[in-house]
Amino acid sequence: MKKREFITQDLLSKIYQTASEPLHKLPAERELAEEYGVSRYTIREALKKLVSIGIIHIVQGSGIYISENARSNPLVYNSITEKRFDQMRYQLLNLHKRLPDKEQQQVFGIDDTAWLWYFCRLRYVEERCTQIETSCLPLARFPDLNQRVIESSLQRYVVAKGFIPSHFLTHYQAVNVDKVQAAQLGCKRGTAAMKITNRGILTGGGSVGAERSDRYPLRMHLRYAVQRR
Repeated sequence: MKKREFITQDLLSKIYQTASEPLHKLPAERELAEEYGVSRYTIREALKKLVSIGIIHIVQGSGIYISENARSNPLVYNSITEKRFDQMRYQLLNLHKRLPDKEQQQVFGIDDTAWLWYFCRLRYVEERCTQIETSCLPLARFPDLNQRVIESSLQRYVVAKGFIPSHFLTHYQAVNVDKVQAAQLGCKRGTAAMKITNRGILTGGGSVGAERSDRYPLRMHLRYAVQRR
């Protein structure tokens, strides 16, 4: 998957998911290039995509501004797949409880007796599996988590519980899928993919969850994404 597509996705996340202090302006091209470790050309290509969908506008000599109506309309675009969200669906593979390891205790601010939800789901775009998402959430905060929630919108579920993410910490790592992941994604073992780890930080501190593949010490999230052409 091309770097510019992940930069576009990450910038979208920062624009839409920074609830406490909404962004009004992005850093300059040079700063973004340094932050992501890419060339300014790559940054320009990522910004072109955001301009094309009306999220930002660039004023030469002034800066990169978030469009006034960017947050007034629902986010209906996924920059990795370049598809509307209504063209996507999720399939739950497993959901179970597990005690946290030491890292998760630190991330969520819990002790070794506090249970976590663990679940894995597949993301389909136009009926093609494009991502594997493995996530965990504190059971005490989300006791009624179920298949219906996981196969719809986790973001809406979290917000409905009164937890407002202020920002997300995202890390990208180029990987190759293993045999099991290849079977799930419908590709060959060793296919290049991107491992995306997200942590959503709550307004006022704390973490929502952790996702592996695909989202805070409210949730941790890990995503394996394969670009379809």
